[in-house]
Amino acid sequence: MIDIAMYRFTQSLLTHCLAALVLLIAAMAGSPARAQQPSPHAIDIPAWFTEGFLDFREEAASAAAQGKQMLVYVGQDGCPYCRELMVNNFARQDIVAKTRANFVAIALNIWGDRETTWLDGRVMSEKQLAKMLKVQFTPTLLFIAAHGAGEGRIVARLNGYQPPRRFSAVLDYVAGRHDARLPLGDYLASRADLRDEARATLTDEAFFIKPPHDLTRRAGARPLAVLFETRHCQPCDEMHDLGFKRPEVLAQLKRFDVARFALTDAVSLTTPTGRRLAANAWARELGVATTPALVFFDAAGAEVFRVDGYTRPFHLAGAFDYVASGAYLRQPEFQRHIQTKADALRAKGQAVDLWR
Repeated sequence: MIDIAMYRFTQSLLTHCLAALVLLIAAMAGSPARAQQPSPHAIDIPAWFTEGFLDFREEAASAAAQGKQMLVYVGQDGCPYCRELMVNNFARQDIVAKTRANFVAIALNIWGDRETTWLDGRVMSEKQLAKMLKVQFTPTLLFIAAHGAGEGRIVARLNGYQPPRRFSAVLDYVAGRHDARLPLGDYLASRADLRDEARATLTDEAFFIKPPHDLTRRAGARPLAVLFETRHCQPCDEMHDLGFKRPEVLAQLKRFDVARFALTDAVSLTTPTGRRLAANAWARELGVATTPALVFFDAAGAEVFRVDGYTRPFHLAGAFDYVASGAYLRQPEFQRHIQTKADALRAKGQAVDLWR
């Protein structure tokens, strides 16, 4: 005869053991021993991006074994520029094929908490890594040499979105190792295939400082914004045709002295600290690689912020306000500043379109 009480006790014990085993398996699945789950993104990351442990030493070794470099994408939820990159650039077969053939691509969330191990062995969260890499805009793309004499070096950096043709040219620059002989800005300026997409001349604005270009900062001076452009630059044209026509941008421009130079021109200028220099030499010294680029200086002549890349009016006005208001001194992360500004406007009942 089966003892009913003992049978029920045995069944209950088996049930609890099975439940404990299920919990143990679930816990093991979420442990560091397995590949980490990707951070939540409002925008789908292409399936061909690598999903590993975010140990960049291992990713670099894997890339080197394949004869590739690393491409690190830093994005965030709700970022219209990130969306453009994913649904515009990475929807083109030629760009996808070129990227996959030459790079191991890794996605990070600028506010993410996943654990990463950087190339030097330091362990930190995604958001800590983004801060260490001084990421101020999304998307930011870092192209990192995985092998050769420059192993571990950031070969090129895109702070913000670049339209497909220019983005494809940047891929060519890194994949072709052109960084060994000329800066990225000079390479893009030399690409004849980029010249038919925009105006062949620079656009003047009434608020630009007139020659001679003495940018020396003196007591009581307004903050200085220096715009670097190139001819045949479609994002530059759009900044003039759209950004510099918006009332909210024009209102901010009145708070600044604004100078403009062509990235490759040798026109003479006096820097904010009083040195005499050619514009192209100063651009190289500042590390300006893509256009349009806005570099902001305080009253002492020190650089305090920069915007380089494709920028829509909301972020353009926000960048000028970030510097003129001194917000950069209180909040070193521009993305948090711009989110706070957008939230405040929404709280007042105003519609905020980051892409408008």
